[in-house]
Amino acid sequence: MHGRLKVKTTEEQAEAKRVEREQKLRLYQEATEAVFQKRQAGHLDESVLELTSQILGANPDFATLWNCRREVLMNLETQKSPEEFAALVVAELGFLESCLRVNPKSYGTWHHRCWLLGRLPEPNWTRELELCAKFLEADERNFHCWDYRRFVAQKAAVPPTEELAFTDSLITRNFSNYSSWHYRSCLLPKLQPLPDSRPPGRLPEDLLLHADPHDAIRCLHVSRSEACLTACFSRPIIVGPGVETVMLMGDGSPLHVEWRTPDGRKRPNYIWLCDLPTDSLDDQISQHSFCLMWGDVQKKCVLFKGRNETWCRDSATDEQLFRTELSVEKSTVLQSELESCKELQDLEPDNKWCLLTIILLMRALDPLVYEKDTLKYFKTLKVVDPMRASYLDDLRSKFLIENYILKMEYAEVRVLDLSRKDLTVLCHLEQLLLITHLNVSHNLLRSLPPALAMLRCLEVLQADGNAIESVEGVLNLPRLQELSLCENRLQHTSALQTLASCPKLSLLNLENNPICQQETALEELRTMLPDVDRILT
Repeated sequence: MHGRLKVKTTEEQAEAKRVEREQKLRLYQEATEAVFQKRQAGHLDESVLELTSQILGANPDFATLWNCRREVLMNLETQKSPEEFAALVVAELGFLESCLRVNPKSYGTWHHRCWLLGRLPEPNWTRELELCAKFLEADERNFHCWDYRRFVAQKAAVPPTEELAFTDSLITRNFSNYSSWHYRSCLLPKLQPLPDSRPPGRLPEDLLLHADPHDAIRCLHVSRSEACLTACFSRPIIVGPGVETVMLMGDGSPLHVEWRTPDGRKRPNYIWLCDLPTDSLDDQISQHSFCLMWGDVQKKCVLFKGRNETWCRDSATDEQLFRTELSVEKSTVLQSELESCKELQDLEPDNKWCLLTIILLMRALDPLVYEKDTLKYFKTLKVVDPMRASYLDDLRSKFLIENYILKMEYAEVRVLDLSRKDLTVLCHLEQLLLITHLNVSHNLLRSLPPALAMLRCLEVLQADGNAIESVEGVLNLPRLQELSLCENRLQHTSALQTLASCPKLSLLNLENNPICQQETALEELRTMLPDVDRILT
């Protein structure tokens, strides 16, 4: 222990202590065995109280023995008069206090005291409050005692003002008494409730409909050939009664539709779609208008005669999509921090935290302006911190995809080329609802993620030259016609089974995959994918 002098002991003294410890241990074991034998035999009398007192007096954390004492006390309560049992309880309270002196943070002792006071018709709560004050004076952070005091205050109906005054007295003695500050945080709302406060529970319906000021319907797409409407929301939601309520209007009348996610799972998703009634897409009418309402947010689009599809999409800025909008003051501060970190990095080139902070500051300030610098710092950081190379690759991929999405926002294109970017993951696919052609060839992808099912307009997918072993994400893509997976690591035909859910797939290129070395692969694929016209192996 700190501040204590070590006293050298002779061999005789050490031997005497060893003998003493062995003797105590033997007595302890004998008493414990005797208690268990009496309990098993059903002899729950005062002799058990005596035996357990010997053990608990030295070790109050023996929970089983507290259970034994409760069984004995309940048995004696039926045998003794009220006066005799009350005297027994008073003696038990005294014994508990002695145990708390041995270990003031004994769970079993405090719990037993709570149970015991519940057996008394008129407990002396004032005495219990004084006991709490005494132990908190010895250790102001004894949370066992604080819990017990809250129990006593509740049972005794102590006014919150009195308990607040008690915390005042403790804080006056020690301003850093965190336990007292915490207790005050529980008491003050009772004394000064917030305006319009309501008990915890279900939010009112108006808040459920629109709880986030940034909620938006990013995109609305209608396909006549598929008789389907697809909506992209600003955050993952679950559409359904009592969760998120959306209403679809067609030509001014409500449409009763069933909503689902692209992968068919009822879980939070950005993309939700529904099948449209046939009469809402009648091509003999000059136009059909659709309006989707989500709380107080709505999105409208019009499908004209002779058109197969239509959409309405807001051009979102990078602040709306991937970062927080910065004021001039905040930008100035972050720019100053960036310069400081660069100076520090010059002094400590191998400081990984400094390098990561520089990257994050650049992303916060302007991801497109700092794109080249960010990639350079990522390259340096991977050398400095090789243990986190995979994490850094994924983070770099995420940032690159965000940048390309932002560039698409400004160009309004439906073709995205992400080839030869050393991507390890594909993310933010919910932002690519309208994409028709996607090229992710010659990257470092190991799989095509399930989120690909969000690309409802995708017609051509190129993913050559990766390390893809699974295409489970290529699922229920209604317009996919061509899929190229050359030079990957596909080994079994079963890994391509999900492609059967893509009704328009006509070309599948699997050249230079391990699967091509199997003699029966082509036959198995044609059996599994009978609607695909060309399968190249």
